[in-house]
Amino acid sequence: MCGRYTVISPAPALAKRFQAKEAATPAPTYNAAPSQALPIITNAVPGQIQLVNWGLVPSWSRDPASGPKPINARAETLAEKPSFRQLLARRRCLVLADSFYEWQATERGKIPHRILLKSEEPFAFAGLWDEWLDRGTGELHPTFTIVTTEPNELMAKLHNRMPVILPGPEAEQAWLADDLGPAAHQQLLVPYDTHLMKEYVITTRVNSPAHNDPDVLAAA
Repeated sequence: MCGRYTVISPAPALAKRFQAKEAATPAPTYNAAPSQALPIITNAVPGQIQLVNWGLVPSWSRDPASGPKPINARAETLAEKPSFRQLLARRRCLVLADSFYEWQATERGKIPHRILLKSEEPFAFAGLWDEWLDRGTGELHPTFTIVTTEPNELMAKLHNRMPVILPGPEAEQAWLADDLGPAAHQQLLVPYDTHLMKEYVITTRVNSPAHNDPDVLAAA
């Protein structure tokens, strides 16, 4: 799964990397957590970075306050679940990041790891988004979820799932493209190349989302 990640690249660098304007300027986030407003690029507005809340609220939800808000969606079952099937066809997004965290279960307890690209460059998770209309106020509330897949060799040592990292601009553009169709989009949802990633153990400061500073990244 993916329950915590970072977006610490400067906003201008993100805009340049993803060829997108900053509709909203993201502040550095060392411990991105569910419910927070985080930078994404949607297929509806592919040239713009938006801040959107993490934790999907489907458009058909009657009561977002009490309903589930999935932060992850399994790639293998997207086409089967009504909550995700239409979004795979109509509402895909890039979730901007530069590393993520995973907790390895050991006899000594859960050990947090930071996982990133060897290049340490920003990348995009494959995501799905939706927007819920508050009929009382008339406001639209967009939200997103991160797609996960089977782990690669590096991640298999830590967990049985990993987020889908799209391998560069061509795959990112394909994920946002409406002319490929759901079957083609599904083919992009595969584990990232192990040899292009690295990881290290970090301190347990990351366990609390209240800790959102560079010290979270320190090796244990």
